Amino acid sequence: MNLDNCPRCGRLYVKNPSEMCQFCFKELEKQYETCVKYLREHRGANIQELSDATEIPIKEITRFIREGRISIANAPNMTYPCEVCGTLIREGHMCDNCRSRLTKDLTQAAKEAADAEAAKRAGHGAYKAVDKLRDR
Repeated sequence: MNLDNCPRCGRLYVKNPSEMCQFCFKELEKQYETCVKYLREHRGANIQELSDATEIPIKEITRFIREGRISIANAPNMTYPCEVCGTLIREGHMCDNCRSRLTKDLTQAAKEAADAEAAKRAGHGAYKAVDKLRDR
């Protein structure tokens, strides 16, 4: 039997596709139903209002949205936090600023790696004074 500890409550459970114990899975489903019911009645609610009214953490509501269980297409005020900076967004995992900063950083790192490789190739075979000291 494949046993594991539930990541939410720590109880021992038999591994399953939901990756949590039955108790937590049922609790999560109740939270989901509560969110959906509230959103049907209050289409203009934002994530903070939803969390306050249902007493469900924003983290869980965000999880429902990212899993596609809660659609924000018909909820004009519904946004969730960027995973990096917390800015409220309507799609993806990162806001535009964090995405562009990540792209810039990756481009810079690739350029530095390419420059280092080119410098290594250019200096290949040449004997440098530093190399003499390393051999000691």
